[in-house]
Amino acid sequence: MADKIIRVLLVDDHQVVRRGLRTFLEIQEDIEVVGEASDGAEGVARTEELRPDIVLMDIKMPGTDGIEALRRLRELDNPAKVLIVTSFTEQRTVVPALRAGASGYVYKDVDPDALAGAIRSVHAGHVLLQPEVAGALLAQDDAGTGTGRGSTLTDREREVLGLIADGRSNREIARAFVLSEKTVKTHVSNILMKLDVADRTQAALWAVRNGAAG
Repeated sequence: MADKIIRVLLVDDHQVVRRGLRTFLEIQEDIEVVGEASDGAEGVARTEELRPDIVLMDIKMPGTDGIEALRRLRELDNPAKVLIVTSFTEQRTVVPALRAGASGYVYKDVDPDALAGAIRSVHAGHVLLQPEVAGALLAQDDAGTGTGRGSTLTDREREVLGLIADGRSNREIARAFVLSEKTVKTHVSNILMKLDVADRTQAALWAVRNGAAG
C-alpha cells in the first residue's frame, strides 16, 4: 500500500485554503500531504526539497506567482506534476499556466471527491482540460504549430499521440498496443522531440489543434 501513496504539496498564499485542502486530503487513504508553501518561490524550494508527486498550485500569489513557479520547475526538470487550483474568475490565467507546464486545473470550489479524483488522474498521467479552456487554447494558435512538425512522426507515434490526446497514461497506452512501458516512454520522448513541445500537455494540445487526436 505504501508504494501507492500519492505525495502532495500544497502551494497557496491563503492559510485557510491550505487548511481546508489538507483537512480533506488527509482522510484519503492513498494521498499524503507532505508539506505546504505560501508563495511560488517557496513552492519551488519545497518541491525540490520534498519531491512530491503532485503540487496543488494557486496561480495568483504575492511575489512569485504560480505561472512563474511552473516555469522554474520546468527549468529545474522537476518531475512533479502540477495541478492548478484557481477560481472561476481567473479562467483566463489558466491558459498560460497550462502552456507553462501544468497538467490540468480545478476550481477552488471543486467537490472534494472530484479533487481527489483529479489528483489521482494527473498522477496516472492524464491531462485535465475542461471544454471552455480547451477552446481557449485552440483559439490561441501559436505561430509554427501547423501540421508540418508532425510529418516526421511514424504511424506508431501517431497512434500513441492520439491516446496521449485522449488522456491515457503510459501504462494504458502500453496495454492498448501490447508494448512495454519502456517502449511507450521512448515513443513519447520521440513525439515531444519531433513536435518541439515540452510535455504531454503541449503534445495533446498539438494533436487536438491539428486533427491528430483520437
